[in-house]
Amino acid sequence: MEKTDGRYSAYIQILKEELLPAMGCTEPIAIAYAAARAAAVLGTTPERLLVEVSGNIIKNVKSVVVPHTGGLRGIPAAAAAGAAAGAADAELEVISNVTPEQVVEINAFLKDTPIEVRHVNNGHIFDIIVTAFAGEDSACVRIVDYHTNIVLIRRNDEILFEKDVEEPTESGLTDRNCLTIEGIVEFADIVDVEEVRETLERQISYNMAIAEEGLAGDYGANIGSTMLLGHEYDLKYVMRSYAAAASDARMNGCELPVVINSGSGNQGITTSVPVIVYARARNKSKEELLRALCVSNLVTTHLKTGIGRLSAYCGAVSAGCGAGAGIAYLQNGGVEAVAHTVVNAIAINSGIVCDGAKASCAAKISVAVEAGLMGLSMYNKGNEFFGGDGLVKNGVESTIDTFGRLARLGMKETDEEIIRLMLED
Repeated sequence: MEKTDGRYSAYIQILKEELLPAMGCTEPIAIAYAAARAAAVLGTTPERLLVEVSGNIIKNVKSVVVPHTGGLRGIPAAAAAGAAAGAADAELEVISNVTPEQVVEINAFLKDTPIEVRHVNNGHIFDIIVTAFAGEDSACVRIVDYHTNIVLIRRNDEILFEKDVEEPTESGLTDRNCLTIEGIVEFADIVDVEEVRETLERQISYNMAIAEEGLAGDYGANIGSTMLLGHEYDLKYVMRSYAAAASDARMNGCELPVVINSGSGNQGITTSVPVIVYARARNKSKEELLRALCVSNLVTTHLKTGIGRLSAYCGAVSAGCGAGAGIAYLQNGGVEAVAHTVVNAIAINSGIVCDGAKASCAAKISVAVEAGLMGLSMYNKGNEFFGGDGLVKNGVESTIDTFGRLARLGMKETDEEIIRLMLED
């Protein structure tokens, strides 16, 4: 790859599009964002809200704590936070600057304001429609396919903004089909780090801060600190523990932002924190770390492209593969090392299902990172899974495509059953 190659600029743009800061779990934050925009369009505090969401949104919001709400959970809490105290133009940082006084307002709004939640199926896995009402007036905001993709803004009967959403798409984003494992490694080798420094250093700062908070605090099931106990000097455990601890904090109300990947804070954590911990332990330079994070983040995005942003397939699996790839690169591995690490890792953990955002995500992250590290260890020892071993195909790209089809198509019915089971509560 040359810097004049169109893929070079595309890869930089993909990193900037994917590695966004977000406060809290991204699905409730997307609801808060839609509610904040609806309230702003309405022009006054809503007297009631209607929140219509697809099944996967329900799955990823029902059990997670919404930050800056005093520990509230679920869809009504997310909508109340956005409508009562959200910064409508801040996108995924919509409730990042909520004050203690506004927390009181959010709780009062939730108590006093009717908020109806409906499960809808409009053909999109990711679908949020928030309608705010006050007197005879109403305002509606719809987000489809990814977390900031507003496709409709309407006030009363007047459409203020509208985009075509007939087919699930990520229009407006750089085409991810240009990503390949070979291209990613070549890009990391030649990238001018100044072009990605701000994006990646923000990821380092945010995601390590929440990992350290997760280890120091009492969050959820405390997977990270539990795992680290007695293994403080075992680097593999330290990498897994830091990643898990960041999710412990994030899933359980920590009011620190993270930098996401493929729409998910847990994926952003999983693909970055182990790489950062490894680089620091091995005294790698900042430039080496930034190049390795290019690999880990783009590999995760590459794997997630074929799966979709929400699925029955746990996104931490892809991010764990990305982390293993980034560490392989830090060990001076080239395309072969990264490719074999990805194939090995993806074959190990491909059966983990996503049953929504909640405390146990931290444990799944730990297992996903372990698979990435095992995939790398296998390569370093001269071992690998071969084409024909289960769903492993000949070549890394064919294998990635196969597991993407498994997750996107083969697990559609699994996803529907998971949602049905979760709605029985």
